Amino acid sequence: MNQPLSGIFTPNITPLDARGRLDEDKLRAYVDWLIERGVHGLYPNGSTGEFVRFTPEERRRVIEVVVDQTRGRVPILAGAAEANVAETIRACDLYGSLGCRAVAIVAPFYYRLAPDGVFAYFKEIADQVSIDVTLYNIPAFASPIDVATVKRLAQECPRVVGIKDSSGDIPHMMRMISEVRPIRKDFFFLTGWDASLVPMLMVGCDGGTNATSGVVPELTRAIYEACKAGQWERAMQLQYRLLPLFDAMIATLEFPEGFRRGARIRGWDLGQSRQPLSPQQSSAAEATQRKLQEMLAGFDFVQSRPSPNREIAPGASDEVINRIVHEVLSQLKTL
Repeated sequence: MNQPLSGIFTPNITPLDARGRLDEDKLRAYVDWLIERGVHGLYPNGSTGEFVRFTPEERRRVIEVVVDQTRGRVPILAGAAEANVAETIRACDLYGSLGCRAVAIVAPFYYRLAPDGVFAYFKEIADQVSIDVTLYNIPAFASPIDVATVKRLAQECPRVVGIKDSSGDIPHMMRMISEVRPIRKDFFFLTGWDASLVPMLMVGCDGGTNATSGVVPELTRAIYEACKAGQWERAMQLQYRLLPLFDAMIATLEFPEGFRRGARIRGWDLGQSRQPLSPQQSSAAEATQRKLQEMLAGFDFVQSRPSPNREIAPGASDEVINRIVHEVLSQLKTL
């Protein structure tokens, strides 16, 4: 039976070495850290991972490394968007053969397509691939996926099992859920907009693919657990702690540089993005990092990362996760 696409999936940053190449050792260590700190799944080759700035071969190597290091501990939702249908299908089948739970495919980008074109694109892929497909709606960067198209794909394509929506549009999400859930109870809804994580979970989302989980996985885990327990007041208290962190990381720098800076504060120097920064942007990045340092200092779980060679004791991860969630919730009791 396939693992559910629920909980918090981390769209992880892609670590680069001093020469701008994929740093495989650091990626492996970062994967271990994220899993130990409580994420429910991994989402390599997403927007936070800057997939468009890597070659197809590099993207495939990222998936190979993440799958190998994860060793089945959590499900992997692999970004599989390529520049055309044939390459996307090839990537999907490869990732399925490697053991990924599903793939996420962004709607066609660069060329803005009408809804019929978006439907035709996804149907062509879904009818041919050997792995479950999650639609990826990010209208800021790609052709939008409207409610009618989601419903039509859910009806006609069994391989389409969910949608990751990064619009942040709560009514849009509610309309999708109300149209699709009655006909596909197995269809998953994930939010990619951290600023509305709790409201999205409240209206029926199954989880999220949240960039802040790559910096504060303990906090996003605690939010999800509070929502699952119906502790909505506590969940909103946590959401208001998450909101300024997300705003600082996403709004003040070229995306996703702010999240690289946040990870650095947690002890993860994941290298420089392949997008060059001007001197002014570099100064702004340093200022943002200092601001984030002050913000994160208020959390007890912010500490140096474990050694990259540290092994996670078999069977110990649940205990570690429960302790971390307890620490976060205890810290925020006075809010």
